[in-house]
This record gives sequence, C-alpha cells and structure tokens, in this order.
Amino acid sequence: MTTIVGLETHDVRFPTSRHLDGSDAMNPAPDYAAAYVVLHASDGSQGHALVFTVGRGNDVQAAGIRAMEPLVRGRDVDEVLSDLGAFARRLSGDSQLRWLGPEKGVVHMAAGAVVNAAWDLRAVREGKPLWRLLADLSPQEVVSLVDFRYLRDALTPEEALDILVAAREGRPDRERLLLEQGYPAYTTTPGWLGYDDERLTRLSKEAVAAGFPMIKLKVGANLEDDVRRLGLARDAVGSSVLIGVDANQVWGVQEAIDRMRQLAPFDPYWIEEPTSPDDILGHARVRAALAPIRVATGEHGQNPVLFKQLLQAGAVDVVQIDATRVAGVNDNVATLLLAAKFGVPVCPHAGGVGLCEMVQHLAMFDLLAVSGSTDGRMIEYIDHLHEHFVEPVEIVDGRYRAPRRPGIGARMLPASIERFTYPTGPGWVGADPSPAGPAPLQ
Repeated sequence: MTTIVGLETHDVRFPTSRHLDGSDAMNPAPDYAAAYVVLHASDGSQGHALVFTVGRGNDVQAAGIRAMEPLVRGRDVDEVLSDLGAFARRLSGDSQLRWLGPEKGVVHMAAGAVVNAAWDLRAVREGKPLWRLLADLSPQEVVSLVDFRYLRDALTPEEALDILVAAREGRPDRERLLLEQGYPAYTTTPGWLGYDDERLTRLSKEAVAAGFPMIKLKVGANLEDDVRRLGLARDAVGSSVLIGVDANQVWGVQEAIDRMRQLAPFDPYWIEEPTSPDDILGHARVRAALAPIRVATGEHGQNPVLFKQLLQAGAVDVVQIDATRVAGVNDNVATLLLAAKFGVPVCPHAGGVGLCEMVQHLAMFDLLAVSGSTDGRMIEYIDHLHEHFVEPVEIVDGRYRAPRRPGIGARMLPASIERFTYPTGPGWVGADPSPAGPAPLQ
C-alpha cells in the first residue's frame, strides 16, 4: 500500500514591489509570493500545489498548510485519489481546524492547497493535464466532488448532473477548437497603478498588437489619475478594444457608484471588485446603478456559498474564480456549476504566482464539460513570473494554448524555489521586502 508520508512547505516570495509590478489601490507595493507545498507519497511520487499571497503572511499560510499534515499522513494514496470529494470534505470539515474559518481564510486556503496537491498527484499518475482529467470524468463523478450541503437551495445534485450531461453534446468539436485555437484571454499587464503614463501607453499598444481583445486598468487611488490614465489607455487601444477597470475593493458602495459614473465616458467593460468582496447586497446595488457597465467579482470569494448568494441576489455579471482562494479544485467545480445554472459567464482571476498556470485548467474544463461556451469568457493574463514554472503558460494571439503536461500546472522549478525562499534565498540576501503598513486610507 502506498501512503502519504508528509507535506513539505516552502515560503517563496518574489520582490515585485521593487518595480511596482502588481500595484493597485489596495495593494500598493506587493511582493508576490507562494506558500508552496509538496505532498510526498511512500513510493516517491509527489503532488505539487501553492497558495498565492502578496508577501507578509506567506509564512502564516505555509504554517496553515502544515497544520493539515496530521489529517493526511498515513492515508492510502489510492483511496484518497479514488474519492477526492471525500478527501476535500475531510480537510475542510475537520471540526477543530474548521473553527478558524469556518470555510474561509488561511485554514480554508491551506485545505485547498493540499486538495490541489492531491489532484496534481492524480493527474500525473494518469498522465493527463488537469483540464483533460476533469473533462474525462463521468458526470456522476464530477457531481461527487461537490459538497451540496449549503448549495441545495440554489443547485441540487440532480440539476448539476443535468448541466454536465447536456454539456456532453458537441464536446469533441469544442475540444478540437480548444487544441487548435486556445482559450480567449485578456491582459492586466499594462494597468498596474504604479506604472507611469509612458509605460501604460506603451504596454496598452503592445497588448493590442499581441491580439488581446481587452486590457484591464487598476483604479481607485485618485480620481484625477484614473481619468487621465483611462483617457491615455482609450487613446492607445482605440474604441474597438475593451477596457476593464479594477478597484480592488477600495471603495464603499456609494463611492463606487459615484466614481464609476465619472469614468463611464471611457466605456469601461466592467468594474471589478468595486467594494468589499463579502458585501453581496452592496454589489447588487452597484450593479443596478451602473448598468450597462458590468460588475465582476470573485477573486476573494472565500467559498461556493458566497458565489451562490452573489448569483441569487443578481449582484454580479461576471464570476471570477481563483485557483487558490477557495478549498481547491472541488470548490471551484461547485462554483462553475452554480454559474452555469444561473447563466453567468466565468472569467477567472489569474496573474500572481502560478495562478495563470493553474486556473487555465478550470476554464478549459468549464468549456468542455460545464458551460460549453467561451461567449463572454476570458482568462486573465499577466506577464509576470512564468519563467519559474516547469510548464509556463503559452499565449498565442491573445489566447491561452491548452497545456499538455500532466498535472495542475503548479510545479515550480527547484532553482526558483531555492533562490526565492524567504528570507534566506540568494534572491533575498541583502534585500528588503516592501515596507510594512496598511494600504492608504481613501
């Protein structure tokens, strides 16, 4: 019998604050980071995953992952991999650790990292990239991944099964097109708040030349700056290219409405995270006031229950799942099914460290086996830190190419882990992280 023998964690951080890569109104100087985990089996096989953070606290997230080890050490690997629904429920439902959430925050993301590592191990064993592994599951197997306890009032197992069965029609053609053409993407690379006007303009033009149908700009620090930067971006990309804007939760509800009305002349496609990610009714009010500007949110959605409520309340036009914010693949499968039930498109949050590499699999699974569509759907792309991964994402003509390597996409190069382990790695020796302190008050 092959058993799980332990979890190995690494606090990996990149000094992105030096050049303000990733800067926005709420996170002015992030050091993009990964609480990285390797699940070790007794036969020498491994599963790799990570949780994305923005610097300080990455060690706390790594400690959360280590707290999961007693729940998995000694478990039969074949038993775990044959029922990853039960495995996920065991980790997120442990009564003592769950008290720290419940089903949210550090402990929930830690469970997600271990769940994702198990999925990586299974995908490698089966020789499939995660998107294909998930799409090849029977509808009944996909339904078994989801904990419906808090979702049944919005989505029953029977309804989920109907969605999955219906999506089987036309799948061979969709898979052929996916492999030939890839999956639509948009880019946030030009839009970081700390970039000067020249860099914003240049990168916006480069994004259009690279085939992206939409760029995204960070807003929310200063109205005059937002107006100027949106004007520069619109001039750079023309009227046919979409521009999304992202406030990163920095506004209150009425402020979000007032500020976006002043940015409306630039024809923003959506406003992302206009207010607190937990404020369902606030998002509904913003959406009603700003239509036809879309409201997008979800990268900080802590579990499928929050997405259920956003959808039930009619509070969101675009659902943005994140590969590491929730309890792994299983939670995200639940959210994809909820979005399909309510007919709302999913545009995954990416960027960060490894998020592009990981979340592309979920979007491609959705295309093949859940929604069956790319209408109104795009995966975020940011041109940062991909060189540190065994299989970096590949973008051609503004579209994600389907990954072919087995696994979930999270495996980092050992040399990168060694170089950027905090604070002892060569990439940090003699260097300082971004200064401590809260985001500036608005």
